[in-house]
Amino acid sequence: MSYPTTAHTLLDHIEANLRGVRARVGDRQVLAAVKANAYGHGAAAVAAMIEQRQAADWLGVATVDEGRQLRRAGIGLPILKLSPTRGLDEVGRALISALTLTVVDEASVEETSRVAEQVGLTGVSVHLKVDTGMRRAGIEPAAAPALAARIASDPHLHLQGLFSHLPISDTPDGVDFTRAQTELFRTTIAAVEDAAGRVEIKHLANSGAVLGHPDTWFDLVRPGIMIYGSLPDPQAERSVELRPGLALTTEISFVKPVAAGETVSYGRTWTAPRDTWIATIPVGYGDGYSRLLSNRGRVLIDGMSYPIVGRVCMDQTMIDLGPEPNVGVGDGVVLIGRSGDQEITVAEVAELMGTIPYEVTCLITGRVTRDYR
Repeated sequence: MSYPTTAHTLLDHIEANLRGVRARVGDRQVLAAVKANAYGHGAAAVAAMIEQRQAADWLGVATVDEGRQLRRAGIGLPILKLSPTRGLDEVGRALISALTLTVVDEASVEETSRVAEQVGLTGVSVHLKVDTGMRRAGIEPAAAPALAARIASDPHLHLQGLFSHLPISDTPDGVDFTRAQTELFRTTIAAVEDAAGRVEIKHLANSGAVLGHPDTWFDLVRPGIMIYGSLPDPQAERSVELRPGLALTTEISFVKPVAAGETVSYGRTWTAPRDTWIATIPVGYGDGYSRLLSNRGRVLIDGMSYPIVGRVCMDQTMIDLGPEPNVGVGDGVVLIGRSGDQEITVAEVAELMGTIPYEVTCLITGRVTRDYR
């Protein structure tokens, strides 16, 4: 039997979210971020759906191995590695796998050119990243034209793209900063194209910008968390209807009575206020179900909500069924998703954990059973 704790990726919902992005941004190209195993949703399956349904034009990854895994899965869409790549071997693996690399300085340009020459490639497309305010990676705007000209003069390279990233596009108090970044990026585009000729793809917009900043859309947009059904911030504009990309379920493995005054789980952090029944479910922080949900999370069974009691363990968690339960061993339990008229969203779990939806789904570990609907 499969492990009963299962992450269900709802591929039709992810496709619908991408259709919503396309409807919002018009004729711009769409890059779907599938890094970190598609934010925990299963990169190969998500990418295959995107390619088969023509739901996006590009895929975005964070590591060379992520891109190579997609190629081994038969994915043929253009794949942009969104972060810098260092080391001749790593650059070589990327180019052999037809990944499009991000360059950020003279060293990364030189490495990519050198490897392209060694493997006999000319006109290898690269995207130059400019730091307009994220302060993470990218060339300074004033230095971008000279480096762009260097790329344009290299027979082994082709400056296909120019991009930057927005750190606060998803909240109302980020409007002024985002506008300033956008104007700086626009100015940088003009200077780069004066120095190196027309750049085919300029891109800036992440999920927050897709939702709330049309002036950032340029030639391509890069939605991430929104295609998996969550807002990048609770205050982000809700200009695209989003459907949840994932459900997480398990089943009851054990039920026992607990008397008033008895305690449950490690640390004895919960004491039964009355005679009750406690159910054990086979899920814990070893599955990515956070210990921060101890004594504050909830689950759904047959449309009813039940609280988590005691500390979440590595492999098991306990819930309070009350004094007269009508459920038993083998009954299904919803950790994230819908049951009857009730729903537990990724955003709800994130709020209880004091984190963001990105982390909730990325935490799901390899031992959790996967299915794709």
